[in-house]
Amino acid sequence: MFYEPAKNDHGLPHSPLKAIVAPRPIGWISSLSREGVANLAPYSFFNMIADDPALVMFSSTSRKHSVANIEATGEFVCSLAVAGLIDEVNVSSAAVPHDVSEFDLAGLAKAPSRLVKPPRVAAAPAALECVYVDTIQLKGRDGRPADQYMVIGEVIGVYMDDAAIVDGRFDAARAQSLARCGYLDYSAIEHLMERDRPTRASLPGMVDALRAKRAAE
Repeated sequence: MFYEPAKNDHGLPHSPLKAIVAPRPIGWISSLSREGVANLAPYSFFNMIADDPALVMFSSTSRKHSVANIEATGEFVCSLAVAGLIDEVNVSSAAVPHDVSEFDLAGLAKAPSRLVKPPRVAAAPAALECVYVDTIQLKGRDGRPADQYMVIGEVIGVYMDDAAIVDGRFDAARAQSLARCGYLDYSAIEHLMERDRPTRASLPGMVDALRAKRAAE
């Protein structure tokens, strides 16, 4: 089948687009209001977008509390959402008044950050402490601004639980990092596959092995 997202003419019970662009990492964003209320919300339009400087982004539909808090205070934290905390992640996605802390709502303990004021989720095995860089209001091909806001932050500090470090690497499978899929679905990393990057010397052998694999199928 083929459909055009602007027309939403797929004829299915639910839009499949976010099921196709999946799994998506979840930015579990904590921030502080000017009054000191700790906000926590998961965003599945989230990713690392550069490594030097280390930049992350999340995109919000409408100017939600996270966006307003971060613009006002200049700081936020991305805690790692994991399978063992899926229900807490889900509860923290609720739309609640500005003076309600989702940490309290979900029964989550806070842990102090080292370099920024917003706390991290104490039970999360990793967290990125970020300083606000910019907000970009997104727009479509027609140039009209959308009610979508991409917040960019620079990672200035990284927390990792020592138990999640295996053989000198952060083990996402051991941590069971959580990702958002389509509809009401989530996925957890349980298995990793490693491949060496092709080099000038190794590429011919890799291509030959790939061709042999296809011929055997």
